[in-house]
Amino acid sequence: MSLNTKKKSGWPGLIEAYRDWLPVTEATPIITLQEGDTPLIPLNAISSRIGNGVKVFAKYDGLNPTGSFKDRGMTMAISKAKENGCEAVICASTGNTSASAAAYARRAGMRAFVLIPDGYVAQGKLAQALVYGAEVLAIKGNFDKALEIVREIAERYPVTLVNSTNPFRLEGQKTAAFEIIEALGNAPDWICIPMGNAGNISAYWMGFEAYFKAGISKQLPKMLGFQAIGSAPLVLNTTVKEPKTIATAIRIGNPVNREKALIVKEKSNGKFLSVTDQEIINAYKLLGKEEGIFCEPASAASVAGLLKCKNEIKNESTIVCILTGNGLKDPDCAINNNDATFFNGLDPNIDKIAQTMGF
Repeated sequence: MSLNTKKKSGWPGLIEAYRDWLPVTEATPIITLQEGDTPLIPLNAISSRIGNGVKVFAKYDGLNPTGSFKDRGMTMAISKAKENGCEAVICASTGNTSASAAAYARRAGMRAFVLIPDGYVAQGKLAQALVYGAEVLAIKGNFDKALEIVREIAERYPVTLVNSTNPFRLEGQKTAAFEIIEALGNAPDWICIPMGNAGNISAYWMGFEAYFKAGISKQLPKMLGFQAIGSAPLVLNTTVKEPKTIATAIRIGNPVNREKALIVKEKSNGKFLSVTDQEIINAYKLLGKEEGIFCEPASAASVAGLLKCKNEIKNESTIVCILTGNGLKDPDCAINNNDATFFNGLDPNIDKIAQTMGF
């Protein structure tokens, strides 16, 4: 389907939109919530901070149906599971995967089991999984332990694993790269992306390579992956046994896509760098106050990383920061980290209210 056709007929969901680029057949039942086609938003305030003609954009995947980029992969994973006669799926999750897996599995008429680290999932994400009808199992342990358990369960019992070890997940997620190229007319110079399990950076590279080899784009981007300093196994080239960060979506100490991500770094001449929680929160607030974009903390790691690297950017560069999730996923973080003015307990008196407003 061409880009013009997509626009004329309405967005059908990413599998139908990119059918020729995905491992589906006429026998594949398409389980969709019309995911994909998310906006590429110019970040004018951030571009101004960098200067020198640099153009910065945000690929805001927080506007997918369940509020994160996970929907891109889940439409593929669940569709293929349905094709194979699967009746139940399972995942480990820090929140976004559980929400997406539950939504798509229930839409397909399947059971959805999710293992989460007890007490370490943002309330917005847990609420989604529950409302979508997931069967939630909270374990004493972190995400990495949960993933270890679900991988073994999927090997021993009739349930399909839909974490990013599932190859169909990355196939769906690569379509975000297609959308970026179609919007810009070419691949950008840099992609800045948060890394947790490192599936997304691997998927984006798959997409950029596919369009480059087909001659649709004329270049490949430099891939810059960012992790929180307390949860940076790829930056440190180790396993972090007790990962810590305010950015719960990337609080992962042993990424399953480590080798794939390292290949991406090498092939793209990219870098993996860490940012502090304070740098993440500063970028999070900057995106809200000056760009009007409310993303979850993990997403802001991409902007925090870009600002940390701004002296390395060539003049006139085009850069895309990947914002992986919606800010409503983690309302507690928003309430506790903002520079807003909040007057409460005011009398309902017009003159007093006006006076408080400065009039």
